[in-house]
Amino acid sequence: MKTSQFRVPMPAAATRTERLRLKLEEEILAGRLRPGTRLDEEGIARRFGVSRTPVREAFKALASAGLVEIRPHQGAHVAVLTLKDIVEMLELMGVMEGACAELAARRHTAADRTAVLAAREACEAARTPADYYAANARLHEAIYAAAHNAYLAGQTEALRHRLEPYRRQVTALPGLIETSNREHRAVVEAILRADGEAASSAMRSHVATLRDDIAAMVEAVAIPA
Repeated sequence: MKTSQFRVPMPAAATRTERLRLKLEEEILAGRLRPGTRLDEEGIARRFGVSRTPVREAFKALASAGLVEIRPHQGAHVAVLTLKDIVEMLELMGVMEGACAELAARRHTAADRTAVLAAREACEAARTPADYYAANARLHEAIYAAAHNAYLAGQTEALRHRLEPYRRQVTALPGLIETSNREHRAVVEAILRADGEAASSAMRSHVATLRDDIAAMVEAVAIPA
């Protein structure tokens, strides 16, 4: 059985439930907890030295991200999500993120410019995967806001949340932060010069890089296609 060596960035101020969720997320994405595996609530509580309450809360959070299925009278199981499912979601994410970038180029205000630039600078300043992950989220959210389309922003954020465990996992890949920052510069520069077509193209290319990285990670742990 193949397993991944990737590690989920752990926020310094994570709560007990959040730390447990991230550890279980890491084990699922690294292939140590296989698709379809039943998650033993009591056993996990003993293993991590916590009560069953944070375990249940972690299961609920993982279920909302699509990594766990909570079945009536059967408990929690690791979800079976195929490579095809993930790639298709990332393809849609590229379209939606590209639309946000295009609208942001056309509609951004002075305040939006300030927010986008500040978020990009935070990405450039990040020195750890956890810090970069947080700054990256801030940048994308600033671009959604600059698009001034609440429905598009809401749908894009929902899809990003659905893919969050996979995005977080690849943040620790060697060279990813440098590549991502370079791609961010192209996106932001196009937005600030009001070039919607270039902004959309740069953002879709950025998400395509993410898609390829995540697909490689999923293939490495042999999730069935």
